Amino acid sequence: MTSLNIELVHQFFQAAHMRRWNDHLRPVELIELDKQAHKAVIAWVLGKFEESEGRHNKPLDWKTIIEGGMFEFLQRVILTDLKPPVFHRIEKQRGKELQDFVLNELHKIKGIDEDFLRCFEEHFNKDPNSLERRILNAAHYLATDWEFKIIYAANPYMYGIEETKREIELQIEDHYDLIGVQRILLEKKSFGFIDFCGQLRFQHRWARSPRVPDTSVLGHSLMVAQMTLLLSRSLGDCERRVYNNYYTALFHDLPEVLTKDIISPIKRNIGGLQEILDGYERELVEERLLPLLPSTWHDDLRYLLYEQGKNKYVCKGKTIVTEEDIPFEFNDNDANPRDGRMVKMCDILSAYHEAWASKCHGITSKTLREALGEMKNQMNDMSTRGIDAGKLIDLIENIDV
Repeated sequence: MTSLNIELVHQFFQAAHMRRWNDHLRPVELIELDKQAHKAVIAWVLGKFEESEGRHNKPLDWKTIIEGGMFEFLQRVILTDLKPPVFHRIEKQRGKELQDFVLNELHKIKGIDEDFLRCFEEHFNKDPNSLERRILNAAHYLATDWEFKIIYAANPYMYGIEETKREIELQIEDHYDLIGVQRILLEKKSFGFIDFCGQLRFQHRWARSPRVPDTSVLGHSLMVAQMTLLLSRSLGDCERRVYNNYYTALFHDLPEVLTKDIISPIKRNIGGLQEILDGYERELVEERLLPLLPSTWHDDLRYLLYEQGKNKYVCKGKTIVTEEDIPFEFNDNDANPRDGRMVKMCDILSAYHEAWASKCHGITSKTLREALGEMKNQMNDMSTRGIDAGKLIDLIENIDV
């Protein structure tokens, strides 16, 4: 029976407490979880550009980009709020000791998988100039630059602000050979897509209830993606399945930048509303989101965004959409499998984790209590790929928040 290391998931969730630029005046709160989610979106855009228009003449290793982003995120959470100049100096002068410290902290996570630790260590020992590592680095600095534009407008006369601006610009310039970096810096179509996704950082969940920590739609999407990735790794999914599951999860709430959040009870209890919303969201995606990306990417994004909550795979040239588990023989890159039901399960699980964590912090409400009960019932009735969804709820209720 496949399970999920909830202690590790909760470690990622600590980034929802971590405020960025906290020595600057901030017009809005900028949170580490949201920055990591935005970085993941930008890495996808950069990777797609390299895949379709790049000059490196070799296939892109998407699994390295996806898992590398997860490992770098985890490193950041463990090292908390080190300022970038301090971090880079320590990394340069005491890199081995720094990595040993992070690994020692990871070993403290109950039940952590040895293969996970091995892959974590291998990622940071890989060639830093590999295409995949450079895509992740470029995505990091572009996400930072997106935030910095907000910070700069509020702190134009702060001591050292011009130096910070120059450092970020120089780091981005070092990655200018990536075609996606060039396109994004034009601040036209592909930048518009990234900016659209960035708006989900300001759209907060659970609007009818106070919570601690408060989480955004984009930050929640990354948590769903991380859970999905951990499950895909444990199930031995092929590379294309890992890609489809991860980015389906990361983009599953993308239409909400156009429609805003409509709470689940309203969707379920007003007859026919879900179908109306699905159709309307598709129209908006086609009219406003897809035109921001090259036409050759459109079918890929449609495959990720549409028929949410259902499984997909290709058989004899035909896309099969089903609520049944994908047959074992289609765990193959050519079959293009996607586990929408597993993503949906992780979506509910992440929402439960958010509500439970707030309750443990002493902040709750009638809305949260009712939601916890409803989601628990949903998970007890949900089964996919042999995963005991009800057991995962029990594990969340036993974490030391």
